[in-house]
Amino acid sequence: MAAEAERESAPRKRQTLCIAGALAGYFAAITPAGALELITAEEAALPAGQLPALELRGSPTRRPNVIVVSPPPTAGLMHSPVELKLDFRAFGGAEIDPGSVVVTYLKNPAIDMTQRIAPFISAVGIDVPQADVPPGKHQFWIELRDKNGRVGGGEFSFQVSK
Repeated sequence: MAAEAERESAPRKRQTLCIAGALAGYFAAITPAGALELITAEEAALPAGQLPALELRGSPTRRPNVIVVSPPPTAGLMHSPVELKLDFRAFGGAEIDPGSVVVTYLKNPAIDMTQRIAPFISAVGIDVPQADVPPGKHQFWIELRDKNGRVGGGEFSFQVSK
C-alpha cells in the first residue's frame, strides 16, 4: 500500500518541483543573486532633482575628488546589474574619511543612498560589484571630506536600458 501511494504522489512531486524551479528561475531573472538593489522602481519614477550647491571656499591645497571608474562616463546604455566603482583621491598627504561620504540620488525629493551602500564604502572609494537598477537615467551626487577637513564632491550619471 505504501509503495502504491508513493507511485501516485510521484507525478505531483515532479509537478511541484517543476513549478518551484520555474519560480526560482523567474525571480533570479528579476534580481540577480547577490545584486544590491541600489534603486527601486518607485524611486526611479520620481521627477529629476537638481545638483546641490556645494560651496567651496578657497584653500591653498587641493580638495578631494571622485573618479568614476565604472560605469565609464562614455559607456552609453547599460544593462542591469551594473558595476559601480568610484575611486576617491585625496591630496597633500591626507586620507579620505569614509564616514564623511554622502551619496545622494538626484530626484525630487533627493534620496540619501549612503546607508544603502555603506558596506561598499572605504577610504579609497566605493565598489559595488552588482548594483540592480531599473531602466532610466540615474544621476548621483557624492560629497566627501578628507581627514584634514577639506570638502570635495562630484556628480556622475548613467543610463540603463530595458
